[in-house]
Amino acid sequence: MKKPIIVLAAVVMSVMSCSEDNDKKTDKMSSNPFDGVYDTPFQTPTFSKITIDSYMPAFVEGMKEQSQEIDAIVKNTEAPTFENTIAALDYSGAKLNKVASVFYNLTSAETNDEMNKLAAELSPLMSKHSDDISLNAELFKKVKSVYDNKEGMNLNSDQLRLLNETYNGFVRGGANLEGDAKDRMRVINKELSGLSLKFGENILSETNKFKLFVSDEKDLSGLPSSVKEAAASAATAAGKEGQWLFTIHKPSLLPFLMYADNRDLREKMFKAYVSKGDHNEELDNKDNLKKIANLRIEKANLLGFDTWANYILDENMAKTPENVYSLLNELMAPALDKAKHEASELQEIINKEGGKFELKAWDWWYYSEKLKKAKYAFDEEELRPYFKLENVRDGAFAVATKLYGITFTQRSDIETYHKDVTVWEVKEADGKHIGILYLDYFPRPGKRGGAWMNAYRKQMVDANGKYITPIITNVCSFTPPTADKPSLLSVDEVETLFHEFGHGLHGLLSNGVYPSLTGTSVARDFVELPSQIMENWALDPEVLKMYAKHYKTGEVIPEQLITKLENAGKFNQGFATVEYLSAALLDMDWHTLKDPNTKSADEFENSSMTKMNMIPEIVVRYRSTYFNHIFSGGYSSGYYAYVWAEILDADAFEAFKENGIFDKETAAKFRTNILEKGGSVDGMELYKMFRGQDPSTDALKKRKGLN
Repeated sequence: MKKPIIVLAAVVMSVMSCSEDNDKKTDKMSSNPFDGVYDTPFQTPTFSKITIDSYMPAFVEGMKEQSQEIDAIVKNTEAPTFENTIAALDYSGAKLNKVASVFYNLTSAETNDEMNKLAAELSPLMSKHSDDISLNAELFKKVKSVYDNKEGMNLNSDQLRLLNETYNGFVRGGANLEGDAKDRMRVINKELSGLSLKFGENILSETNKFKLFVSDEKDLSGLPSSVKEAAASAATAAGKEGQWLFTIHKPSLLPFLMYADNRDLREKMFKAYVSKGDHNEELDNKDNLKKIANLRIEKANLLGFDTWANYILDENMAKTPENVYSLLNELMAPALDKAKHEASELQEIINKEGGKFELKAWDWWYYSEKLKKAKYAFDEEELRPYFKLENVRDGAFAVATKLYGITFTQRSDIETYHKDVTVWEVKEADGKHIGILYLDYFPRPGKRGGAWMNAYRKQMVDANGKYITPIITNVCSFTPPTADKPSLLSVDEVETLFHEFGHGLHGLLSNGVYPSLTGTSVARDFVELPSQIMENWALDPEVLKMYAKHYKTGEVIPEQLITKLENAGKFNQGFATVEYLSAALLDMDWHTLKDPNTKSADEFENSSMTKMNMIPEIVVRYRSTYFNHIFSGGYSSGYYAYVWAEILDADAFEAFKENGIFDKETAAKFRTNILEKGGSVDGMELYKMFRGQDPSTDALKKRKGLN
């Protein structure tokens, strides 16, 4: 989540001049929507004016401008100071950030073949531009001069933090390397950029590729009407009216695994999902990820670290791989015991029903739903009518209003990049503008799976002293509406909405100065705290009564359903915890290698699962070949961060419960010490400033029933 010391993208300056003469070039640039300021409310992107042809010229000009800014820093004849070197560097690349923020947000949320092709063209150029700055010896000399003389510069805490982060960023980027080592670093960075991009593209393509059309309604036995209606709508949209279409996008996959009586089809759906990127075909990711892992070892070694995990964790709260393994293994042992007990209970149901087979991974969701109904008379489908998307969204807004006094007003005059996206202005209680929030909630072919938050513009105070407000986006893949019903969410989707909204608040309520230190620019194992703590409000009985209303009648969710939901709160936690922890351990195993891996990806993964005593009835949440978080995202050696942050959020929410979950004083402390500070202070120090003590694992173990 941290902004690198240099901006993301790069391009060779001759690219555009190869295809256009000077007059055409001038005309093209003068009409480019990325030139100047957006003529829109709050300078939001003018999506309707942006075409595929807009990007490359804007990247070209953005690279040129930043290169000139860097050159000015290097050639400045005055003695290096914080302002003329460190601050100037942090503010450089404004135009590049502007185009890159739109382009990379859309390659995740609304991509197409042209965008993917352009991303591949930009990948090596971005890498070169990045290296041209991070490996610039003269620039580093200036930065080092400021760093070495900082004691006499009377810097405030934000300035000192930015200086230290900038200096360490250069060192970690290879500024101290020389000769062949520096050249090799450039090659590694270029290769990693391309491989990571290809890895993610393969997963999106393969996810979109799988389609299960069902023509016999008997094969839909067990599925709720809402699931069948959604599948019928999907089939009609695909040109096969009268059939039912299921995909391995989560809103389609999970209900099928939970409710479909047809075991063969459950197996087919499950295996299609867990074999993504593992087909030895064009979209296969095994070689990609193996090359990525091995290149990361080499890069870490060049920088003086034994492993990639040591390199990454050096900046995180956890600090060392040993600390991460200790935490994960401490939780894995009781979670495995609980999961084994859960598996035996599911096998008992199979046996009682006369099933002559052993529980398999594709059976777990189905039989756990049966067990939940038997134990708690609870069916999650009973809850969906009370979880209309718009009501859940408004519930999240209401929680933020009660905690922080902020308001949300929908804006119909601000452009979006897709008809499903809505736009909201966020204000203080006194009406002062805070920022803009885009909400993009439904799956589609151009959107990668999962859910995330990002920024089109970060909060900061610019070089001229002007306060810049943020433009934030939440992107998810929830159950879409049908012709007859609105979007009705599952419990998991409700929690996901609140989770991403928590990230959004972290970006919106940021109140800092330097762009590298504002918003979500924090340690990877701290960034999930603001998001995960919001999940605590999602299903709290007091909050449910605020927003969980039947989509037809408006009836508030009945007390008996809330009680059932609470009673089932610890149900299946062995499975959920093992599924997650196994992925976190797999991530660590890939990135604590000291020597290049010679095993196949499958062999390595199987060895990792054996080492952690993984039971065969559970498949790791993300198999290596589609583990986007670590091979195409920013979570390498960091997937553990979710449970690390879960420890923090469970402990932090205790502070709210002690005083009432909407206590204004506690909320103000959380806003001031966590949400506003960004990366201006070390994460653990921020946590102690809020909580007044070190975090404990007790609250988390209690929550999961693992104590």
